[in-house]
Amino acid sequence: MTVDVSRGGVLVTLAIFGVIIYELRTVLDFIGVELPLIPYMIAVFALAGILLWIITLKGGWQTDDERTDPT
Repeated sequence: MTVDVSRGGVLVTLAIFGVIIYELRTVLDFIGVELPLIPYMIAVFALAGILLWIITLKGGWQTDDERTDPT
């Protein structure tokens, strides 16, 4: 079984997720809960690594050559 995901889609998803989490961290800092930046960065890179590992286990990236034409 393959994951029908393109590299661009994964990168955009990770970027959006990273920005949302960073903004959440900023809001928490505004209300007085200070979170250090380094663990945040480690968590984002760990999430990216885990996601890439799962995609590799599921069959790799979708490419245009592997798509089947329904006609």
